[in-house]
Amino acid sequence: MLHDQQTTELPCPCGSGKAYAQCCEPAIEGARPADTAEALMRSRYTAFVLERTDYLVETTHPDTRGDLTAEVLREQTAATTWLGLHIDRRRGGSATDDEGEVHFQADFFEEGQLGGLRERSRFRRENGRWFYLDGDVESVPARTQPGRNSPCPCGSGRKFKQCCAP
Repeated sequence: MLHDQQTTELPCPCGSGKAYAQCCEPAIEGARPADTAEALMRSRYTAFVLERTDYLVETTHPDTRGDLTAEVLREQTAATTWLGLHIDRRRGGSATDDEGEVHFQADFFEEGQLGGLRERSRFRRENGRWFYLDGDVESVPARTQPGRNSPCPCGSGRKFKQCCAP
């Protein structure tokens, strides 16, 4: 996990091209809720990257949250390195809508393997705040590939080509 002070000046993990402080940080820190379904989806992806599991629970709609806890999410995501987010399309979910969908792919590195998940996520806005409802998920090949000379996402400190590259 990146340190919060370092992430503020770095590009946001969601891939928007903005600095984290100008993009997902205000939503994750509670300063300003996400104003669209896509903004919430991007901030949730960033929360996965930064292991901010409390935010993931808070932004999951109470009707679909079930037994989800920050601790359960921490256990599930501890071994995952998120590599990239690709927004494919959106339907509704604007600042004036009450429902929306975001179709995306998120790529990751886990247990020595590159992978991706494609999801159609559904969102609902209540009392001016967006919530994640649920999503249809499928496993897919990763679109994002670390460069051969990039640091290996497994954290070994070696180059990708000398470590986990296929």
